Amino acid sequence: MNARVLTCSCNNTVELDPRGLKRALAGAGVKADVVMSGSQLCRRQLVETARHLEGVDDIVVTCTQERTLFAETGHKAVAPIKFVNIREQAGWGAEGKAAQPKIAALVAMAVRDVREPVAAVSYKSGGRLLLVGGADALAWADRLASLTVSQLAVSVLLDATIPAADLPALDARRSYPVFSGTLESAAGWLGNFDIGWRQSNPIDLDACVRCGACIAACPEGAIGQSLQVNLDACRGHRRCVAACGEVAAIDFARQDTLRREQFDLVIDFRSEPAFAQHQLPQGYWHAGSDPAGQVQAAFAAAEMVGEFEKPKFFDYRQSLCAHKRNEIVGCTRCIDVCSALAIRSRGDGVQVEPHLCVGCGACATACPSGAMSYAYPDPASVGTRARGALSAYRSAGGRRPVILLHAEEGAAGILAALGRGAGSSVSRAPAIQGLPARVIPLALHHVASAGIDLGLALLAYGAAQVVWWFSGNEAPQYRELLAREIGWASVLVAGLGLPGKRFVALDAGSAAELEAALAALETPAEIATAAAFAISEEKRRTIEFAVDHLLAMADAAAQKPRAGSLFGSSLAVRASEDAPPSPVIALPQGAPFGRLEIDRDACTLCLACVGACPEKALLDMGEEPGLRLIERNCVQCGLCQKTCPEDAIRLEPRYLTGKEREQSVTLNRAVPLACIQCGKLFGTQQMIAAMKKKLAGHRMFGDARMKSLEMCADCRVTEMFSAPGEMSVMDLGRDGL
Repeated sequence: MNARVLTCSCNNTVELDPRGLKRALAGAGVKADVVMSGSQLCRRQLVETARHLEGVDDIVVTCTQERTLFAETGHKAVAPIKFVNIREQAGWGAEGKAAQPKIAALVAMAVRDVREPVAAVSYKSGGRLLLVGGADALAWADRLASLTVSQLAVSVLLDATIPAADLPALDARRSYPVFSGTLESAAGWLGNFDIGWRQSNPIDLDACVRCGACIAACPEGAIGQSLQVNLDACRGHRRCVAACGEVAAIDFARQDTLRREQFDLVIDFRSEPAFAQHQLPQGYWHAGSDPAGQVQAAFAAAEMVGEFEKPKFFDYRQSLCAHKRNEIVGCTRCIDVCSALAIRSRGDGVQVEPHLCVGCGACATACPSGAMSYAYPDPASVGTRARGALSAYRSAGGRRPVILLHAEEGAAGILAALGRGAGSSVSRAPAIQGLPARVIPLALHHVASAGIDLGLALLAYGAAQVVWWFSGNEAPQYRELLAREIGWASVLVAGLGLPGKRFVALDAGSAAELEAALAALETPAEIATAAAFAISEEKRRTIEFAVDHLLAMADAAAQKPRAGSLFGSSLAVRASEDAPPSPVIALPQGAPFGRLEIDRDACTLCLACVGACPEKALLDMGEEPGLRLIERNCVQCGLCQKTCPEDAIRLEPRYLTGKEREQSVTLNRAVPLACIQCGKLFGTQQMIAAMKKKLAGHRMFGDARMKSLEMCADCRVTEMFSAPGEMSVMDLGRDGL
């Protein structure tokens, strides 16, 4: 059944061409019917809108402002309504009249936005909340503990590094437990925090009854209303201990005692957070001294009681992982890039803690082999949306499309601000122009989840340029990761013959910055024929599909250059000079494609590299001593290089564009060595020669022993027991040694 599309011009401020939209969607193969096109779907035409929303399992409404109203109006719809913003993202702006192709692209993208269910990660919080800090922590503890509707069980850890004079008097009502000490460790996540602190205050605030006897008994005044002992002022007479009596809340031997407790939630009011990573664990808030941040954290914590779920954002296949073999570390890219510290080394692979994973997808982007992949949404569904959008854009007559990859949260607000700024200036010379008509926003859960496999596929689908937009809240390692990825991919597409800057990473934290950055883009032409392949679950196959298509387009353009078509000038020159593009493209260090260079003089064909290779790129030659490589499988992880005992391997990053990359090539081979006793083949002449060279001059290897190296294992044992003059263990026993 076709999707039902309802479009709105928002009181005629957006130019709409419903017939053109329908033709564009049909031309792109997008199954959708434009059943209604109005100007006030949310007001005067709401009754008619409600009629179209009922009883349909696939509905798209081109308005996000009134999503709540439409969701309530369409409560009888079979499935949730999909909303798409054609106002701020297309119609409102200086190029709004030229935005019909982009409107078609946005609608097509929404129609094809089908996300398959994935496994869930569960959290369970009983509301055990720890507030860490000083006066702010106590003040918020009083507020939260007094809320009768709150399900929070509040505790306070007074930071021992704060001077006692800066702490208020403790509430005598004992509405919540209070501890004191220096935070030593913090680990865990929502519902499962393990907090450790070292208690330096001799007074156990949890046992203390707040009688004040210790304060009155101390002649030095070393104990204040906060019940913290000033150890510098204390003279050790222990009158406070006597005054405390049977309550026994004061014990000077308690100093430096390490305590641990479990909590579900933590709000940290100190200047430095308890967790070092960029992405803090769920259930932990670093409120600091900012009043707004404190309020936000308190409200958020109050809602975090119960059971919760989130998608399991990743899939991991250890069989493809190039992290480690035989205790030798190869690839650590996913560990290095994870801003939540959710990934750690385990055995030959890695382990991801799903409760800490925040779904940025940077691990999948960084992974050279595809062992780590992104699951929500999966690459295939993102590719389906993008392919439909670009096809509809082209079907509607659009040219030079730019795909703007951005995060759903944060960046979406800046996009909306840019559109509203342009829309407010419709009747006068606008200060803000809005999104260019050729720029198609593609929302992702996180911008770091889009790797170069998607970027190359988008070029093959007909995008002229792909832009990764960082809005400012991302971890710095994400930006570094994409810079490296874009670096080698740009070299690759240039080697294929694509002129211009195809991949761009831009930083913009406001609508004005985004507008300026987009206006400065120099967008080349798109390819003549869009690809029809679907994005594979294996990222390396997706890259191959895209590269093969782009190369085919380059070859076609070189043979028949046409005015205005891609590659027209640069490849026409190549064709006239009879110089076809090279099938080999050299890539920068760190690129995940390439081959190996073998120092044949040093290589002994021990084949340790074959055992170390996790991708089956290196193979032996069966009965014949030799080493083969399937270049298609090599991810340049370096495990073979680090494993090689002869230091005979060098990595050469490159991309082999021909079918040869799928075929095995011989890197080294040798003449097998026959045992000098029985004639059995057991090694190579080169290996034995290398062993003799290393052992030459050794006092335990004379001529006889050297000769035994040319024997197979069986003959060597026989020779050892039959050699004249050979000393045995029994001889040692008889001699009394």
